[in-house]
Amino acid sequence: MRGDWHVHTRFSLDSDAPVREMLDRAVALKMTDICFTDHYDMFFLDEGFTFDVDEYFRVMQEYREEYRDRIRVHIGVELGLDTEHTAEIGEFAKSWPFEYIIGSVHKLFEKDPYERADYDCTDEEFYRAYFLRCAECIRANDCFDVFGHLDYVVRYGYSKAEHYSYAAYKREIDEILKALIEKNIPLEVNTAGLAKGVGFAHPHPDVLKRYIELGGRQYNMGSDAHDAAHLGWGFEETEKALNKLVFLQSIR
Repeated sequence: MRGDWHVHTRFSLDSDAPVREMLDRAVALKMTDICFTDHYDMFFLDEGFTFDVDEYFRVMQEYREEYRDRIRVHIGVELGLDTEHTAEIGEFAKSWPFEYIIGSVHKLFEKDPYERADYDCTDEEFYRAYFLRCAECIRANDCFDVFGHLDYVVRYGYSKAEHYSYAAYKREIDEILKALIEKNIPLEVNTAGLAKGVGFAHPHPDVLKRYIELGGRQYNMGSDAHDAAHLGWGFEETEKALNKLVFLQSIR
């Protein structure tokens, strides 16, 4: 199995997964690579969502050496983006030798989309506002290697993906895709949507189709696993679907 480039461990505040457990599972799945990308969202609401970076590198480098004959271990981070602290976010990214940085948007109007009840709006307004925010953050920041889980916000809507489609948010989503292509930043294909019952990997297949239509060809796959059971989740079916989309576009 190919590598998993979006993996969380005990270093993320929302995961208890031991690093060794994730590595052993990846080896059992015959993965060639694993990239640990624990959350570092320094301006996440009031408290931040961070970890001890010195300890992180020390631990990950030890495991990299221990497992070097079994799997390639990469040290990355999932970095929270905003438009108010771009200098500080960029400085942090430059200050550490991360091999891979996922840029993600985890807050909207100084709230966490996970807490859906905190937003007094319809799902349509909720999703649209999030997509607009993503485009703003992509254009404001230059410190990341791939953009994470584009439409993950639909996990938290009251209706989930029942009324969600690319067509309903074409203008806003196109702004995101065009910004990524213009800045030569790959799009993440995040299979957590399959694991969490949304029904598709993020972003929706129609969004991926549009990305390819616009000329986008750069993407990387990650499970967003917060425990060993979800490592590499849905990779085989997602890769087949991606290859089909690319092939169909190439013959048009």
